[in-house]
Amino acid sequence: MKVISKCLSFLILFLLQGYSIFSQVKMVERWGVFEWSKRVAPIGNPFTDVRVHGIFTMGNKSDTVPGFYDGDGVFRIRYMPGTPGIWTFRTMSDMPALNGSSGRFNCISPSTGNHGMVKVNPPHQFKYEDGKPCHPFGTTLYSWTHQGDSLEHITLKTLSRTPFNKVRMCIFPKRYDWCENEPVFYPYVRKPSPAGTFAWDYTRFDPAFFQHLEQRIIELGKMGVEADLILFHPYDKGHWGFDRMDHAANITYLRYVMARLSAYRNVWWSVANEFDLVKTKQLWEWDSYVDLLHKEDPYGHLISVHHSMEYYDVRRPGITHASIQNGSLVENFGRAGTLRDVYGKPVIYDEVGYEGNTPRRWGNLKAEELVHHHWQGILAGTYVTHGETYLDPNDVIWWARGGVLKGQSPERIGFLRRMIDTTGTFDYIDKWRNDHVSISSDRRHILIYFGREQPAAWKFELPAKTGLPDGTRFRAEVIDSWAMTKAAIPAVFRLKKSGDYTIEDADGADIPLGGKPYLAILLTRVD
Repeated sequence: MKVISKCLSFLILFLLQGYSIFSQVKMVERWGVFEWSKRVAPIGNPFTDVRVHGIFTMGNKSDTVPGFYDGDGVFRIRYMPGTPGIWTFRTMSDMPALNGSSGRFNCISPSTGNHGMVKVNPPHQFKYEDGKPCHPFGTTLYSWTHQGDSLEHITLKTLSRTPFNKVRMCIFPKRYDWCENEPVFYPYVRKPSPAGTFAWDYTRFDPAFFQHLEQRIIELGKMGVEADLILFHPYDKGHWGFDRMDHAANITYLRYVMARLSAYRNVWWSVANEFDLVKTKQLWEWDSYVDLLHKEDPYGHLISVHHSMEYYDVRRPGITHASIQNGSLVENFGRAGTLRDVYGKPVIYDEVGYEGNTPRRWGNLKAEELVHHHWQGILAGTYVTHGETYLDPNDVIWWARGGVLKGQSPERIGFLRRMIDTTGTFDYIDKWRNDHVSISSDRRHILIYFGREQPAAWKFELPAKTGLPDGTRFRAEVIDSWAMTKAAIPAVFRLKKSGDYTIEDADGADIPLGGKPYLAILLTRVD
């Protein structure tokens, strides 16, 4: 009897846990991707004539996500679970063969390196869903997924050796200076047209194009790199016509992209690059695209609109952060801090010019300048994106097509990122009077950056608005942002209020700097 009782207890416990001895529940990690698919005989235009959704439920939580047609009679629904536990799902469709399917899966703990989506950490920072801080150090690779496997694999290998954790990249191919090759895949089914011209059926997508794109997004995700996807851009030169699609086609495109890609945790939505240069669209259309993404994305991915000269209204609901192009602000990042405060949202300077040697005004920064811009951006409590435009005999330039990096800035940006990963982000103590002195969010570090100035020494003197009490003690390191070195100063400094400034309460010597440019001092509290 004892043996029978134990067996019954084990069976009851097994069933209560939601398992069956006859089947296994699929395991999906938190913020991973669950996918349901079914092959049926398509009817009409399966991209536009068939609707299929999945309803995913756990306890009181229920999410409805759209599915999509992936070619060869296959329909798919993808879901990114954000809560551990047993989820059930069922499908809804106006096509009987797709309606009423059901199942379940077990959402388990995330794997190492999976921290969930990046969200805003109000008001001006970012964090992953598990609470880990995110410091975006991005790079620009506009058309890298349109270059063919050989070059794209080289690009991925190069990226794996860089400090960059975000990539700005176009979905549509780009036709621009030093980037005029035809892509391997096109997003739409091509209609008959005269030689050298293109005509598209904007109601029929080419699944091969999107399968290729999402494979690249997955590969970026495995490296911990965010894919900042540029949904529209003006770089067509009248060649393909993707910048001239009508409003209805744009809405269909956005919904298809969301259905396919939103379940990937490393996706960001950049509605446009230089939206104001896309002359075929009016402001109300841009607003409607932002609203659509904001309301219909099941997961709330980050949303921005990048500009050329005319700023988009970043205060609009749905916009999570500012994506800024403006090299002039680099000369005075005190303005950057002001802009960030006006928006009340994070600011990323996604284009401040590129390290390179092109004849274009935006493409010939020296490496020292681009590194300098990154330090100024960090000092202002903002973020700066890297780009490289060194000319190449085959026009394989990183900013457009990828390949290998040739410049000197990435390694030094990595040096800065390692420091920020340790200290956290910074913000000005007093941007009106001292736009070269910032304090970390946890108020444990103070950063003084001298930029192009070349002082021989620095006397301990800080703005009074540190908010730290008299007697707070610091140790100091002299940082050479170009040589990537740190030199500890063998002294302890104490704060003492004196009028508008906080000074050292000791008879210590000034900190020697040696009269070099691009130096900084990092003060770290001693408890």
